[in-house]
Amino acid sequence: MVSEWVSRWAHRAAHGQAILDVACGTGRHVKLFVDMGCTVTALDISSEALQTVATHSPNARRVQADIENAPWPLDGETFDVVVVTNYLWRPLFPKLLASLKEGGVLIYETFAVGNETVGKPSRSDFLLKSKELLSLCMGLHIIAYEEGFLTAPDRFVERIAATRLAGKMSASVQPPKFHL
Repeated sequence: MVSEWVSRWAHRAAHGQAILDVACGTGRHVKLFVDMGCTVTALDISSEALQTVATHSPNARRVQADIENAPWPLDGETFDVVVVTNYLWRPLFPKLLASLKEGGVLIYETFAVGNETVGKPSRSDFLLKSKELLSLCMGLHIIAYEEGFLTAPDRFVERIAATRLAGKMSASVQPPKFHL
């Protein structure tokens, strides 16, 4: 099922635009954007998940990569929309933001602190702190931001839609760097 947050902001993508779905899983959002006529790159560690993407979205570009333990596989490539849901690897944020074209939109939704009280993930490594996405997206223009509790299934989330404006992300306004 497509994330309500991604669905709400999908209109920011136009026919033919380049979309990157990071940690796409079986491609629920890949299909959404392919069906809108976008050129989609599906990125995931799982070859099985990407095989599922191939069955419902054969025209999507599929990239299998371990983005936590290997070099970023899309260096130098930029996208009109970058989508991330239910995934958090803080050291990746500089690469995600660098992957946005000027005018590009980041649509991000994942679990937040509090989720440990209702289910998994429960480790703090995988839960955003309050307003953390706002900090991570410093230098972008925030279109929308929400955090809180959602039901069906019960979960705590933080989510953002933000755009890279022309001339932004200069050397003086860079995303925070994370060290392992």
